[in-house]
Amino acid sequence: MVAQSAFAACPVELAVYKAERGEVSLEFTPGEREAAVSNRFRLLYPDNAILEGLVLWTEPVPRPVGLLMKNCPEGDTTGDELAACTPWRGTIYGVSKTGNISLLPRQGEGAAPEKLLLPDLEMALHQAERLGGAEAPKAPGDVFVLTGCQE
Repeated sequence: MVAQSAFAACPVELAVYKAERGEVSLEFTPGEREAAVSNRFRLLYPDNAILEGLVLWTEPVPRPVGLLMKNCPEGDTTGDELAACTPWRGTIYGVSKTGNISLLPRQGEGAAPEKLLLPDLEMALHQAERLGGAEAPKAPGDVFVLTGCQE
């Protein structure tokens, strides 16, 4: 494995992370700069299951709020429809080598943090698994470690 410092300049939109526990990967994907969406990402499971995610910044107190979705309807959706297909919603934090906590940078505005913290992701996905049966995603934990940079 290449030392993590080799990825120090990786832009967040090209970063690849792996769950600190388990085999789940988290990949950011570059995308169109949309007004509300600052980043896009996806969780990739070893069995090829994929959960799509996006990051919205809140106002007036700016926070990168991640939404992780599974089988959401295409096009215009109601709040209830979106809530039903969103097993996790929460602020995404970066963690440096020295343990400093920061907010996830927007696409095009910073390097990928050494680690990501997605608070309560494991609990939310476990709850979705319990309520949703076999279709629900397995919980990877809340911490992801930078393992690569897409070129």
